[in-house]
Amino acid sequence: MTSPGEDGNDDAPDGAPDKGSGNPFSWRYVTPLLMGSALNPVNSSVIATALVPIAVSLHVSVGRTSVLVAALYLACAVAQPTAGKLSEEFGPRRVFLAGISIVFLGGVLGGLGQNLTTLVVARVLIGIGTSAGYPSAMLMIRRRAMGAGLDAPPGGVLGGLAIAGNVTATVGPPLGGLLVGVFSWRAAFLINLPLAVITLVLALSWIPRDAAVTVPRRAREVAARIDVIGIVGFGGAMTALLVFLLGLPHPDWLALGIAVVAGAALVRWELRVATPFFDVRRLTSNPALTRTYLRTALTLLGVYTVLYGVTQWIQAARGVSAETAGLLIVPMGAVAAFVTWPISRRNLIRGPLIAAALSMLVASVGILFLTTHSPVVLILGVTAVFGITIGTTTPGNQTALYTQAPADQLGTASGLFRTFSYIGSIASSTLTGIVFRDRVTDHGLHLIALILIGVGAVVLVMTVADRRLTTPARTATASR
Repeated sequence: MTSPGEDGNDDAPDGAPDKGSGNPFSWRYVTPLLMGSALNPVNSSVIATALVPIAVSLHVSVGRTSVLVAALYLACAVAQPTAGKLSEEFGPRRVFLAGISIVFLGGVLGGLGQNLTTLVVARVLIGIGTSAGYPSAMLMIRRRAMGAGLDAPPGGVLGGLAIAGNVTATVGPPLGGLLVGVFSWRAAFLINLPLAVITLVLALSWIPRDAAVTVPRRAREVAARIDVIGIVGFGGAMTALLVFLLGLPHPDWLALGIAVVAGAALVRWELRVATPFFDVRRLTSNPALTRTYLRTALTLLGVYTVLYGVTQWIQAARGVSAETAGLLIVPMGAVAAFVTWPISRRNLIRGPLIAAALSMLVASVGILFLTTHSPVVLILGVTAVFGITIGTTTPGNQTALYTQAPADQLGTASGLFRTFSYIGSIASSTLTGIVFRDRVTDHGLHLIALILIGVGAVVLVMTVADRRLTTPARTATASR
């Protein structure tokens, strides 16, 4: 059977290898997957340098524009595992294409928006749409690898996903700064239009159609198959929790209470249903995967604090433009991409994750020495070390996820992986919001550094003590 990676025919099932090439992952097959996966992290960070211009244009405070960050985080935290579940049930290509279409709609709405409420809705749509990219891509890759008889994870492809994922988040600030500087803040939304169209065309042309699935005709059967009640319960619990976090340092105890009650009800429900959305039993019986989720959230707390907190400090405390602030983050992404590739190709896990924790500690200590009078080279040096953190934690945790999650649940597991990533991102937004609530100062930046040093120490202890972080060749069977 001929794969679309060779002749553009999309009638082959998604697990079929490329005929005659010996490579099940041709560049045609992989390219749209990488582009779709990149849309989420780019949109997560591209808004960073547009918040101040949006506030000025819409005549609102800079603090109020932070809802644009929180809205996308919340949407993604719920939509990522939902997209993974839908991919498992109805086909990853179908979900992938639907997500890209929603991104296009969100870009149009945001580009034409005249008030903050409209922009929030646009960011929610973009969050929901971009959330389909990563979990559906991971599931397609896993199925294709199994169809080709590959025993080890396809390191090169996973490396590309890592670069297209958290690594490309560092492209957001400079890209946003350039777009805002040359055009206006609306370009941070409108950039999604050409990206979505290109990705959609390539996916339709080069990704094979999903295998036929039996879709229940009755709405009740569909709801039971995807566990709608579980999805709604998860969304409610996450929303209440994030409302509590984003309200700090003025805690909303009602929101926390709702989160606890909704979470307890969710666990009780998921233990009863036949096809749970949030498989509590599987999660508790697979502590290695649970630790991977927690390690990811804590590490990305540090990474996103740098992306947002240091970017805000550079603009507000040092008085530089959005374009300059974004460009100062470029070395961080370059270092991350350079480090990610060889680690992914060798399917390394334990060593890179220890390096991620150590580099996070070193970089956090470096932030203590930054002041408004620091030379630019020192700022570049500190952010570059955080680039090592990104370049090691992303492929290490992603390969751990690939080997630890059950093959038939990799879509939902990948979505939860991204959900925990966004929990780290939301925590970073909460942290910077609290510290910089009244004024962006050197003292606030140093307080952030002390907190990140503590988080880095926790990640290091977790990683060193985790004896399950061995190479995929030894754990691929056992972890499943």
